[in-house]
Parts: sequence; C-alpha cells; structure tokens
Amino acid sequence: MKGHALTGALLFGALFQCIIAGPGTTTSSIRSIFLFKDVMKSNTVSLKTSGFNTLIIFNIGILGNGDIMYYSNTAGSKDVLVASMGKYIGGPALASKVCSFKTGNTSVNRVEISMNSQHVKDLMRSPGPGAATPLYRNFDALKTAWSLDAVNNDDESIYDVGSSAAFARMLGEIGYKYTIAPYSNADFWVSLKTQLNTAKGGGNPLLDRVYLQCYDGGAGNDPRSWQSSLGMKVVPLVWVTNDSKPGQGATVAQATSMFVGWRKEGGVAGGGYWNDYDIEKMRLSYTAYGGVLMDVFP
Repeated sequence: MKGHALTGALLFGALFQCIIAGPGTTTSSIRSIFLFKDVMKSNTVSLKTSGFNTLIIFNIGILGNGDIMYYSNTAGSKDVLVASMGKYIGGPALASKVCSFKTGNTSVNRVEISMNSQHVKDLMRSPGPGAATPLYRNFDALKTAWSLDAVNNDDESIYDVGSSAAFARMLGEIGYKYTIAPYSNADFWVSLKTQLNTAKGGGNPLLDRVYLQCYDGGAGNDPRSWQSSLGMKVVPLVWVTNDSKPGQGATVAQATSMFVGWRKEGGVAGGGYWNDYDIEKMRLSYTAYGGVLMDVFP
C-alpha cells in the first residue's frame, strides 16, 4: 500500500466515550476495510452499517522524536500531530470520530491503525522500547484516546526483524494486538511472526492477523501459500474499483468470485478491501462491497 503520504471538558467527553466502548472482540470471520480517506470526512454511517467488523486507519506515522502523526490523504485536510510527550493532542473531535466507529448502531468491533516502519529501528535502538520513553507513552495515550485495538505493520521497504519485533512487543505491553499487511518478502514476515508468537503461545498470540495484499504488487499472491509459510490463516485483500490503477480494481462481482474461491481453496480467516477513499470517490456502494463479505464470511 502506498500513502498519498475545545475545551478540557469536551476532550474528557471524547476520551470517556472511548473508555466505555471497551476493547474490540474477536469474531470468527474478519470483514475488514482500510480507511485511506481522512476519517473526519469519511461516510461514517456507511462504514458502521455495511457489515464491516474491522476498520484499519491508514497512514499513521512515527516521527524521529517518537511523536505520532496522522497524515492527510484527502483534499481539504491537514496532517494532524495526534500524540506528543506522552499525551494525546489530536483534539476531541478526531478522538470522538474514531471512537464512534465502535459505538451506537455499528457492526465494527475492532479499530486498528496502519503504519510503515519509518524511524522504528532508530527509536528501538535509542532510547529503546521502555515504558518511560516518549514512543511508548505516545502509543499508550493514543490507544486510550482512540479506543484502539491493534497496530498494523505495512512495512514495504525496511524489513528489519529485530527492531520490528521489539516494537511489536512494546505495543503488546501497552495492550495492543499486532497485525501485518504483507505483499512480498515472505521470509521476513515468517521470521517476525515466529519471534512474536512462539513465546506467547497459541492461545493468545501477539501477532493475531495477517492482511495479505492480493492486488498491485501482491496481485500474484496465493493465500494458501502464505498460510502454509506463516502457519496461520490470512485475510486476503482486494482493491475496489478505482481510477488510480484501474487494472488492479475489483468490481463487486469480481470481489465475490475471488473471495469465494479463496474460501473454498484455503479456508481463509475472512476478507477485506483497499480502500474507502476509492469507494467514495468513485461513488461506489459500501453496502454492496460490505455485503460480499457478509455473504462469503458470515
């Protein structure tokens, strides 16, 4: 995946809403979608009511000092520094919006953030992953403010096992689950998964989901092969109809055919899409794409 790169009382209200929402639960079938569009401008109602149970907010980034940025991918939006010096500073409106995905009339029970590995290696070396470090405290604050369940690793270039594992363990200590979104370099992901889950045991793995890119650079991926290598079920992702790379887009009918085939061939853990920005830009239907997942992965 590639990135296109109030008052105290109100903030308390937003944080309280997140706290009472509670942690995300695990369902037997995963129905996911990556949120490339700015969540403040997304069609929240449709995302909550079209059958998706997992939302992954794309383009969260770590700065060199351990601060966390939410990068804008949408016209009229700006990058937002969301955590710094161990505190959430992204504002109550954004916190309330993210928290709202799991409250009210919704099928969503899990919200993740997706990021690459920029600055992870340096920060794991110094000052390290300890609980007193800015990075640890910032992820702790963001988890509380946004009621997050997991951090997704969308590394497509750095592939450093040691620092990735150290970072994932740090997130696990905070209370996050850790997920991955590979499209290539299977050896790296297998090594990372082995390091993270061997000590945890099979009952409560730290790395609990694999969102496998089956489009663009990962168009030739076979979920069965990845499942065999990783020793766990994967969630194949397809790209919805789009005008960026039309040849990589899948219509509702094409998505149905692919998901049905993968389910029959490999018994995958569910399915998902890249991304919500294109659904809205192309005036497609959340209900139709979500309905495919509900039919194939009830």
